[in-house]
Amino acid sequence: RTLMVDLLTTNKTSFFREPAHFEFLAQQVIPEMASRGAQGRVWSAGCSSGEEAYTLAMCLHDGLEKRLPKGFRVLATDLSDRMLELAREATYPADAVSTVPGPYQRRYLREEAAGSGTVRVVGELRDLVKVARLNLLERWPMQGGFDAVFCRNVMIYFDRPTQVELVRRLIEMLQVGGYLFVGHSEGLHG
Repeated sequence: RTLMVDLLTTNKTSFFREPAHFEFLAQQVIPEMASRGAQGRVWSAGCSSGEEAYTLAMCLHDGLEKRLPKGFRVLATDLSDRMLELAREATYPADAVSTVPGPYQRRYLREEAAGSGTVRVVGELRDLVKVARLNLLERWPMQGGFDAVFCRNVMIYFDRPTQVELVRRLIEMLQVGGYLFVGHSEGLHG
């Protein structure tokens, strides 16, 4: 069944995909987190090969660097074992990081080997991202209290009743004042 899901899902992702979300994160969410002494728990639900999770880690590490909470983590979950292995490895083709701003590239990415055409997320950032397998339709083992949940471009695979239930469960995982991000093609209407 896992193989079938791998074959049916697009796994389309990229660093800084739908950049308005990350601009809002940097301008609104991170300052709020810093001012209230937030735990720094963020969840990338449906992380695919990890680009979104590492984008979140870059933004949060950069924005909270001097006040980085001790327990700061980005939880990156997906159903696909193949995608999770790529997320754990955190190695990407050099052209895949073209959307990463220059200062972030210099700080958080390293060329694997001269001329290899691949880059890897630095260990300091990889250590902040916990990659785990999770089926969004089953019981979740983690506790709530997330400052933000990114569940973007995942609900397109579900029927309307399942979407409604998933949104309800995701909201329950947020701490008071937390943020739920969905994809631009997804809506919460109704």
